[in-house]
Amino acid sequence: MTLHFVLPGGVDDPTSPSGGNVYDRRVIEGLRALGTEVHEITVPGTWPQPDLNARADLARALVALDDGAVVLLDGLVACGVPEIVVPHAGRLRLIVLVHLPLAAETGLPPAVTASLDTAERECLRAVRAVIATSPQAARHLTDHHGLTEVHAVNPGTDPAPLATGTDGVSQLLCVASLTPRKGHDVLIEALATVADLPWTCTFVGPGRPTQIQHLITHHALTSRIHLTGPLAGTALDRAYATADLFVLPSRAETYGMVVTEALARGIPVIASAVPDALATGGLLLPPGDVTALAQALHRWLTDNHWRHTLRTQARTRRTRLSTWDETAAALARVASAVGADCGGAG
Repeated sequence: MTLHFVLPGGVDDPTSPSGGNVYDRRVIEGLRALGTEVHEITVPGTWPQPDLNARADLARALVALDDGAVVLLDGLVACGVPEIVVPHAGRLRLIVLVHLPLAAETGLPPAVTASLDTAERECLRAVRAVIATSPQAARHLTDHHGLTEVHAVNPGTDPAPLATGTDGVSQLLCVASLTPRKGHDVLIEALATVADLPWTCTFVGPGRPTQIQHLITHHALTSRIHLTGPLAGTALDRAYATADLFVLPSRAETYGMVVTEALARGIPVIASAVPDALATGGLLLPPGDVTALAQALHRWLTDNHWRHTLRTQARTRRTRLSTWDETAAALARVASAVGADCGGAG
């Protein structure tokens, strides 16, 4: 079977890493290893709100595909432009892979959020299959958009050596793009409440940190919170290896791959909005709750017994993480079923 995979531009850009890009690339590698021929179609643009040129490029790419072709579209490209995607739902076997529901992105004007949500609903209702990257996200899409079924295909995790940490307490790590959805402001406010205790925190991720830097300066934490920008390869491995605690204060996530990357190294985790990635591997907090996060950080920094408990939970979860081979196999099953389906779109 040939699978045509429509991807956003920048999927291989090391200066702008994202969980969605990593997922797409690893799935492509896994599918090819299983014998699936994957035809990559990359469409650069400001997705999910593209300009006219990007829209035209996507339209041309879909028109060029033969009737009956099995097409997997990254939701970032597909979900905001149903007027381009839906007309092909009758002749192509379309699958949409949703990394993040469009309305879950924070910082957008309410009218834009509502418009994207409506567009996503129209798109997902028209295609043959929808894939989400966690059970939580699958349930949300099913309920929110009134879909019959959404397949949950979790990201995989690469095996990694146990992190050595520093002193076992004070080196905190947050790996996330510097966007409002990731909740860095929540973390900074919480860290300000434990400024009398010894800690340093490293923020790893792409983005424009102006507002974050302002908040760090406001709380006089410039010597204790370090912004590295995006890291990859050995530099990212080193950041994980020296971490004593991983913190992800996201307001919304579909899965949270960085959490499982930390757990693969046995690093204790305090996070929000990542129930499927974290499972029983750490402490899950309500999104946006500065008080709860501040209390958790204080307990981490002062309670040796609790630190031991979190460390044990992380190392137990480490042994139960799924692999990228399992991810590719699960996605291949969905694509094969769609390829064998003789029915119309639904």
